[in-house]
Amino acid sequence: MPAMGRLFGTDGVRGIANAELTGELAYHLGRAAVVALTEVGERRPHIAVGRDPRASGEFLEAALVAGICSAGGDALLLGVCTTPAVAFLTKDLGAAAGAVISASHNPAEDNGIKFFGATGYKLRDDLEDEIERMVAVPDGPRPTGRAIGRVLRAPDAAARYLDHLEGSAEARLDGMRVVVDCANGAASGAAPDLLRRLGADVVAINDAPDGWNINHGCGATVPGVVARAVLEHGADAGVAHDGDADRAIFADGRGTVIDGDQVLAACAIALRDEGALPGDLVVTTVMANLGLRVALRDAGIEVVETKVGDRYVLEEMLRRGARLGGEQSGHLIFLDHATTGDGLLTAVRFLTLAGRTGATVAELAARMTRFPQVLRNVQVADREGLEGAAAVWEAVRAAEAELGEAGRVLVRPSGTEPLVRVMVEAASEPEAARHAAAIAEVVRSTLG
Repeated sequence: MPAMGRLFGTDGVRGIANAELTGELAYHLGRAAVVALTEVGERRPHIAVGRDPRASGEFLEAALVAGICSAGGDALLLGVCTTPAVAFLTKDLGAAAGAVISASHNPAEDNGIKFFGATGYKLRDDLEDEIERMVAVPDGPRPTGRAIGRVLRAPDAAARYLDHLEGSAEARLDGMRVVVDCANGAASGAAPDLLRRLGADVVAINDAPDGWNINHGCGATVPGVVARAVLEHGADAGVAHDGDADRAIFADGRGTVIDGDQVLAACAIALRDEGALPGDLVVTTVMANLGLRVALRDAGIEVVETKVGDRYVLEEMLRRGARLGGEQSGHLIFLDHATTGDGLLTAVRFLTLAGRTGATVAELAARMTRFPQVLRNVQVADREGLEGAAAVWEAVRAAEAELGEAGRVLVRPSGTEPLVRVMVEAASEPEAARHAAAIAEVVRSTLG
């Protein structure tokens, strides 16, 4: 293998399929994973492998499985399934690790591979580092005869996962009409089936993946699609997932989008009322709407913030003993039921909360008032110079002084692009836009 930079990002190995994420790389990742697991005492490790329906997932799965078996591990094929299903089934089936082939909400041309440990949580950092080391200098055992790994199947995997999700419901959904936008992704069969199990009248849209239409103009990143479909079908609610179904964004019966912050607020307050929110604590990110903070503060719930990214939310939840956390993007983590963000689980918890309480999803979402939020992405020559840009921080302090407690300013560099992101919340959108434009101009003149 040629020399390479850091392979594993915050969400596994990602890249354009067959250009950056090649079959050769997938093969070496499979081999390296088996060797790393063997080094920590796993004998003939089983690795559960699932994928979303991207066309490239077919050859990447074949290559990854070939690598696993060639190093003496057994590959347990789960087929097309969601990322959180792989996390659940890795633990439920007793596998040593799980691997999911997906690029989540990204376009069909992209793909990725990430690993879970035997507990269903992200693979330990030391094992991930060892896998990366061995991919860079591929080596290791090449067993023969009966020591060669085998390809196994779990025909009841989908049913086990749906049984688990059904068991997390708070009530039946009889009489509720729900539109489900499956993003032509991994949830195209499972999401409608799950809600029908619970008694809902389900209208499924974007549920016919062809390998190339995943996330294309649909799903959780384009929530207006499900919102319009709710109105078209006279539904009570809508839910939109992304390609690997770790997100859920909702719409109410009036066609109004309900984001992850609103769902998090409703679920947190309900759990607090039941005495089921340990420490009266919720974890979210710095991008959470000010309205979430206000609603939870007024309910006596502490809010802990992390960097943007569901992995950081999960890490802080585990550190603080929190059982609920999430992001505005629709990644919610219910640690009593899952080890990772799960869009299908979020749909069950939120919709059956409505069923149990007799409230509409609009009434649940109204438990927080969303402050207008304006985001400006400013292209800069030196994003690393932001920390020392005195003029920028002076402009930020001036805006914060004017906004007081009725607003918020967040300025941060992009983690991957030559951009500085300026976010302002205020009581009105024109006020937020005015401050965001002023700060963005200072960023541009100082760092551009």
